[in-house]
Amino acid sequence: MNNVVYMQVYLTDFSNYDELNKVFSENFPKVLPARAVLGVAKLPEPAVQVNAVAARNLTDRRAVAPANSPHGDGFSPGILTHDRLFFSSVAGIDPVTGKPPEDPAKQVELALDGMKAVVNAAGLELSNVVFVNPYLTKEIPMRVMNEHYARRFEFGNTPARATIQVTSLPGGAHIEYTGVAVRDLHTRKAIRPKNMAPSPTASPCVFAGETLYCSAKSGFIPGPHGGVYAPTTTTQLRQTMRNLLDNLEEAGMDFSQVASTTVYLDDLADTKDFDQVYGQYLGPIMPARTTIQQIVSGERKEEDGEGHFPDLEQVSLIAVQRHP
Repeated sequence: MNNVVYMQVYLTDFSNYDELNKVFSENFPKVLPARAVLGVAKLPEPAVQVNAVAARNLTDRRAVAPANSPHGDGFSPGILTHDRLFFSSVAGIDPVTGKPPEDPAKQVELALDGMKAVVNAAGLELSNVVFVNPYLTKEIPMRVMNEHYARRFEFGNTPARATIQVTSLPGGAHIEYTGVAVRDLHTRKAIRPKNMAPSPTASPCVFAGETLYCSAKSGFIPGPHGGVYAPTTTTQLRQTMRNLLDNLEEAGMDFSQVASTTVYLDDLADTKDFDQVYGQYLGPIMPARTTIQQIVSGERKEEDGEGHFPDLEQVSLIAVQRHP
């Protein structure tokens, strides 16, 4: 457990948050890992699910925190390893009042400022970041979040990203950011397939040394007249896997090098059908996997008169290059 540097915790009942912090403090008495905690609609086995990243090499491993950062809440603001920084979720909460301001844009700016403060405390800049999870509730318009987020990064060279709407966040927050940065910028490289235009908000994938962090993909068909045209989870997933493979092949990799995936389903009842298609692409050694239903299921009908349907699944992944 001493090797654990980062964890993500999913709760279906946020009233358990204080108990969660108590258990974390008991199990990690020396160096608390960095962490993100999310309230979600459903889990395969309620009411808590935890995933983790452990570092084999603990050389130079230390906790980092901005000046005047609060402590004792069951996590470290950041964990710096020999080659990466894992930073805990930073929420859009006013440090004076302890509450989110009414203006969604101010919430986003506070969360971005907090993320930058942790990264700076490790001696790094936002340009070192390779992957970000923006977690937000329905109170934060996606347009507002993207507009302010894009100002913090170089166009076309942004981190990979999985933007996920959740049911609740710690402290009554409506947005938080968590992710990974690389210490040596020479080992950071953004990957973009030729069929995807440069984006102000997310690179398809970003290398951190030999590790490839890829943005969450859905069954969205890219290019002119793009969109989600498939009405079921399994048919959307086949396009998702095509989109993910485009990213991997651009990096000179394939599905056999995927080490970890995170699966977001509109309805966990689709898990069995999802797995039948998912298993056709990944293996024979299956990657580690987290599966959640982050919000209440939406309507599954055509969204407009042009054959577009809502996203029923998303998949993000982490892959590792093979040594020659």
